[in-house]
Amino acid sequence: MKNTVFYVFHDDDASLILSTRVPQRVAGVAVTHRVAVEVFIFGPAQKHLSLSASDADVQFNRQIDELVADGIRVGACINAAQAAGVDKSLSQRGITLTIARDEFLRFTLEGATVISF
Repeated sequence: MKNTVFYVFHDDDASLILSTRVPQRVAGVAVTHRVAVEVFIFGPAQKHLSLSASDADVQFNRQIDELVADGIRVGACINAAQAAGVDKSLSQRGITLTIARDEFLRFTLEGATVISF
């Protein structure tokens, strides 16, 4: 099966909101085309998984939880999560924590299409 990965790195409000809304929209039609959709959050954006300081943070996290509830794989860097002390809370939300380096290599080996925000 082909795979489309939405890579969320930037932490400006527009990137946070669109990077989680677009995968929801794509996932709605991806199944009919035999394409898997996943989201990987890293870098500056990852800290927003534990914030609710702004309306964008709240919307970002709501959309992340909706993606997980819809069965879409949402991943983040385990090293960054552990350093911030949020690895347990992110795992409890259903976010898959892995080593970013390994994920990037997996995307290449699987021939995934990576869309960056």
